[in-house]
Amino acid sequence: MDAAAVRERAGDLPASPGVYQFEDADGTVLYVGKAVDLRSRVRSYADPRGERIRRMVERAARVDTAVTDTETQALLLEANLIKRHQPRYNVRLKDDKSYPLVQLTGHRFPRIEVTRDPDPDATVYGPYTQMKRVETVVKALRETYGLRGCSDHKFEGRDRPCLDYELGLCTAPCTGEIDEPGYEADTASVRRFFEGETGVLADPLRDAMETAANEQEFERAANLRDRLDAVEAFHGGGGEAVHAGEREERAVDVLGVAISGGDATVARLHSADGKLVDRERHSLAAPEGEDRVAAVLSAFLTQYYAERELPDALLLSERPDDGDVTAWLEAEGVAVRVPGAGREATLVDLALKNARTRDGGRDELAALRDALSLDRRPRRIEGFDVSHAQGKAVVGSDITFVDGEADKSGYRRKRLSDENDDYANMRRLVVWRAERAVEGRDDRPNPDLLLIDGGEGQLGAAQDALAETGWDVPVVALAKAEELVVTPDGVQRWPDDAAHLHVLQRVRDEAHRFAVAYHQQVRDEVSTPLDDVAGVGPELRKRLLRRFGSVEGVRAASREELASVEGIGPNTAERVDRAL
Repeated sequence: MDAAAVRERAGDLPASPGVYQFEDADGTVLYVGKAVDLRSRVRSYADPRGERIRRMVERAARVDTAVTDTETQALLLEANLIKRHQPRYNVRLKDDKSYPLVQLTGHRFPRIEVTRDPDPDATVYGPYTQMKRVETVVKALRETYGLRGCSDHKFEGRDRPCLDYELGLCTAPCTGEIDEPGYEADTASVRRFFEGETGVLADPLRDAMETAANEQEFERAANLRDRLDAVEAFHGGGGEAVHAGEREERAVDVLGVAISGGDATVARLHSADGKLVDRERHSLAAPEGEDRVAAVLSAFLTQYYAERELPDALLLSERPDDGDVTAWLEAEGVAVRVPGAGREATLVDLALKNARTRDGGRDELAALRDALSLDRRPRRIEGFDVSHAQGKAVVGSDITFVDGEADKSGYRRKRLSDENDDYANMRRLVVWRAERAVEGRDDRPNPDLLLIDGGEGQLGAAQDALAETGWDVPVVALAKAEELVVTPDGVQRWPDDAAHLHVLQRVRDEAHRFAVAYHQQVRDEVSTPLDDVAGVGPELRKRLLRRFGSVEGVRAASREELASVEGIGPNTAERVDRAL
């Protein structure tokens, strides 16, 4: 498709939440994405930013879309479609399932069932995030309205009702125990429930619970109460995402990401009641771009928690790059943290170690020495990165790896003066470290190698800093976009599976994570124009900045997007919009 074709297709789309699919001439799905505004999002592909997406658009022959009621539904439907079609241009979790849906089949007497692969002619609701809750609600609907759940084989040719009829789960249309108009009326009630009319099911359950309690059938009353809770929570938070409220953090998942060339590994540690009880690793196709770890986390979080209960808390090596993912987790009552110190930071570090791919039996540091023509094996490596938001809240990280592993005792961070110049910021950061080393004010040994997060410009700034201070330490840079190793002698492209490249990637990614975590802390503490907005306190300011990335991001957001942040209603969103 060319730019004109994309714009023409976008003009036919509604300005509503939904999911879009780029397909080639054979109908193969190339890419699946979600959107708050389908028309605006698809139109943006007329001028794609990255080369990879540009190639995808050129291969595409058409764009298909599906409108959803909420942004959360779009998020989960996107995850389902990625799993089903495995599009070449998406980040894909290679080893998991999709979110559950509920379908009412297209039969004369529709069947209701929970599925991940709906029939082509079925009416489908969802996707939903919690399988157990969906199954509870479907069972309650069957007990109340008697819709069948049996297969076509069991339905056809019966001369007497099956056990489901005896248990009160089905009204047995197969043997004429209910006529077609009566069954249609019950099916219509079920449809109304899934379309948002909670009382269709909640009211009869509440009546039954009160009757059981009055008759002192307390066990049945308690069971009905639990079902009523599930039913009333079903449509909370936008249709399928349920806000769990405050609760004790008994289940905690810790995620660490390692990227090697085109592959990514996510290690998950699961802690229950303060004890590690499970460890596992998952493989994904790594995305292109700069914030690869954040993009992997965004893809993993939505795709992994398909049929699983979400934990009470998630500890991550860095925040996902998709604000819709963090908003969804907040709506589900999941605490998301990027710890910088303490026991939680130790757990994240353990997850990172589990995620890293190591070439057994190979001396990767010796290979790094040879590849860079160093005088000795680089046992100590220090990594540097700078993080800021358009020149505001500028910070730098200086992290240490010893023998290929992170040494937290050697981590340092620096608040820099605000300036929207990456090269100048990197020069100041390295000058700060070099001056402390030359003057004997740093208690760490000199490293064998400095690694700069960036390209030729950042490396040049670091070299200027070393020349200015007289600190004689080898320095190279690693550029994110194409994983190019930039040295004073030129640019090198190493094989994606090279063990010595993996060392530099681990150092670079950890320096980036540490810088971003500190930047978020500083950004939340500094004064911003949001401080002057009535009704916006410190917590709401943090949520806005974390959702939209910066004050400029908040300023660019629509009132509807502002109001979607937890704790900010339409009135506060209007005040923020006017103030900025």
